[in-house]
Amino acid sequence: MNVLLVDDERLARSELRKLITENCLDPIVQEAKNGNEALTIYQHFRPHVIFVDIKMPGMSGFEMLEKIPLPLPEVIFTTAYSEYAIKAFDFNALDYLVKPIDPERFKNTIQRVQARILSYNQSSQPDDGHDADPSGQIAQDNKVFVREGDKCWFVAAKDIRLLESEGNYTRVYFHSERPLLLRSLNSLEERLDMNVFFRASRAQIININHIKSVEPWFSGGLKVILDGGQEVEFSRRQARAFREKMSL
Repeated sequence: MNVLLVDDERLARSELRKLITENCLDPIVQEAKNGNEALTIYQHFRPHVIFVDIKMPGMSGFEMLEKIPLPLPEVIFTTAYSEYAIKAFDFNALDYLVKPIDPERFKNTIQRVQARILSYNQSSQPDDGHDADPSGQIAQDNKVFVREGDKCWFVAAKDIRLLESEGNYTRVYFHSERPLLLRSLNSLEERLDMNVFFRASRAQIININHIKSVEPWFSGGLKVILDGGQEVEFSRRQARAFREKMSL
């Protein structure tokens, strides 16, 4: 298993390395003392998992992750500030570990990581556990890093039910969240698996797995209701394309 440790404290990195060695068989571990060094290492080292501190001089763990191409490997946050970690990551991160790290908690976390890696390999993911598609397309089981202001989420692509254009921004709907990203809908469409996502209109892309009901609409169009309650209207042209896509 390839592991990248990112922490500005040498003793913290040493403790993590010790725990990893005790709980993993022949791990390959790289260390970085700041975000810039981690990004340099990442160019030639594809980790299965990154352990990253939240607060570091120069570049925070959040900022570092935003600079890594999607989809991200598994990410586990380490922090001395339990209240900060809970506030920022009570969402979809694999885990966060509060320093000093409890060995039993670490053991449970690393077992979850290993189970995920095994699952990826059995699903014909590449051995390095990274992106299976050189074009950078996001597979359904990949997690993506989403940030709005001081809030961050790791969310599986399959849990995103709707993307909605708001000018140069895109609002992303998943679970009970709807953050606004500084990315255009067109740029996000290039990364999505369009076997699962469908361009309903110039302003909206839906995940067809989240469709709750479909009903006829004006002028030969359709109205789709998603399981989160959002209503999306299809023009006649898009309704025809949708029927062709979904018909037997």
